[in-house]
Amino acid sequence: MKKLFTGNEAAARGAWEAGVKFASAYPGTPSTEILENLALYDEVQTEWAPNEKVAVEAVAGASIAGIRTLACMKHVGMNVAADPMFTFAYLGVNGGSVILTADEPGMFSSQNEQDNRRYARHAKLAMFEPSDSQETKDMMKDAYDVSETFDIPVLFRMTTRVDHSKSIVECSDRTEVADKPYEKNIQKYCPLPAFTPGMQQKLAQNFERLKTFTNECKWNYYEDNHQDIGIIASGVSYRYAKEVFGDQASYCKIGFSYPMPMDMIKAFASKVKTIYVLEENDPIMETEIKAAGIDCIGKDLFPQMGELLPEKIREAAFGKSQEVLAPNEKTVVGRPPALCAGCPHRGFFYELGKLKNTMIFGDIGCYTLGLSAPYNATDALICMGASISGGHGVAQAFKIKGEDKKVVSVIGDSTFFHSGITSLMDAAYNKSSYLTVILDNRITGMTGHQENPGSGYDLKGNAAPIVDIEAVCRALNIENIRTIDPNNLEETKAALEWGIACEGPAVIITRWPCALKRLSMEDKKEFPQVFTEKYEVLMDKCIGCKQCIGTGCPALEFGRIEDQKMTITNACVGCGVCGQVCPVDAIVKKA
Repeated sequence: MKKLFTGNEAAARGAWEAGVKFASAYPGTPSTEILENLALYDEVQTEWAPNEKVAVEAVAGASIAGIRTLACMKHVGMNVAADPMFTFAYLGVNGGSVILTADEPGMFSSQNEQDNRRYARHAKLAMFEPSDSQETKDMMKDAYDVSETFDIPVLFRMTTRVDHSKSIVECSDRTEVADKPYEKNIQKYCPLPAFTPGMQQKLAQNFERLKTFTNECKWNYYEDNHQDIGIIASGVSYRYAKEVFGDQASYCKIGFSYPMPMDMIKAFASKVKTIYVLEENDPIMETEIKAAGIDCIGKDLFPQMGELLPEKIREAAFGKSQEVLAPNEKTVVGRPPALCAGCPHRGFFYELGKLKNTMIFGDIGCYTLGLSAPYNATDALICMGASISGGHGVAQAFKIKGEDKKVVSVIGDSTFFHSGITSLMDAAYNKSSYLTVILDNRITGMTGHQENPGSGYDLKGNAAPIVDIEAVCRALNIENIRTIDPNNLEETKAALEWGIACEGPAVIITRWPCALKRLSMEDKKEFPQVFTEKYEVLMDKCIGCKQCIGTGCPALEFGRIEDQKMTITNACVGCGVCGQVCPVDAIVKKA
């Protein structure tokens, strides 16, 4: 059976075919669709975890209990997961276990461009790197055999183009792998100082065995085209190289990339005169190849940052650029990302941006867009959950310096569950005095509406307990708490003024569904009027002052129907923020 699969769909299929029974992940582009697709297979227990650390810990536990497991995350999520992952390598597996990282050269939806191949070397994990969907599916199955054969978790590195590009995949039936019995073995599963030296030696011995395996692995091979140029490449860079060089080069294709198949690479190097090492981001293979005494050309010629696309390879190697149709700069208008029409964050940021003498610490999510015009309501952001702990640090620094400056931290509901709770605990415990705003839009918005502990449903759509954010804050000893409708500007403004004036930590919870969300029965009951109204402009009243444009709503257009007048398009979902801003009451609900 053949299917047209993205790499993410192929990864899910491969895990299913390999007999995986438990998988956990936290959604993050470009990895999100892996668990969503794996959830379609009834044989696999799939779960959204509150963060990547929890996902890897759950997966490690299920592996110890004797079943095959999978954890998925985007590249920055591996930083969160690193603590258990390093120790998991020491413990080894019972049931085979794969940890998948979706790296993102080019930073299309990420705050950095880290190369997670370094984690394989740092944690001493075996690693696969597929270059297309078929390899993704097939390598995933082999990864579980490697995991169990060598008693080691396997790192499975994908990149954005492999994750989201589609190609034909030859599918197979599921292999039902017998569960391993669980046996108590504290010397294997309890990393105490008395036992860890033995674990360390076992890991080193397994790696010696892997060094032999990697040189014989079917995913490491070379194509001898009897050319003087030889290209060593892994992942999608191999596909890019083939597109540029074709049969005018020989290729050493690296699919099982750690440990490196150095014997095979040396044999390949003896057949060619000039070696190019093509790899996205860091010169990891290049460094190890040069350390082995093999002369090669890598990042001294090819770019280190961004995607190593065919046009970049062509220009670096041959000094040629491909002809493209240049855009007409006079007619093509820049389109920066914007909050959706009806986004519940809009009214909040409209008021937040007006605060004076205030430092605003943002977080990772749709609401990151609050940093841009017209709101300009963010001063700093680092990573998920850092808004609260970072804001706490800023507040303490201002206190130490004697500066009378207010601090506001902004975080989303899913991000609060991910890593904000412990940060708020820290702020309360250390008697910090600043305001945290939790933007509860009833779903994990930015990555495509995945359920979370506050949505009332699990990954498979089953009813689940709802975490009460206000109750959690009270349990953390936060006494100053308000829950508001962020579309009500007067209420939002009053709450912000109250929050920044509080002594001690304060929390505001904005509660309104994402404008794109498919409403649950619970949503419809709590928010009966949401998305049921639209607004219009009374042309005889509109004075063209453009104050409503300051809300940043993309449903507003100036001069489209009548010159020097505002209009509202069908994108309107009736949040009413623009109507509250209009100084002449020219924006009203449609009858």
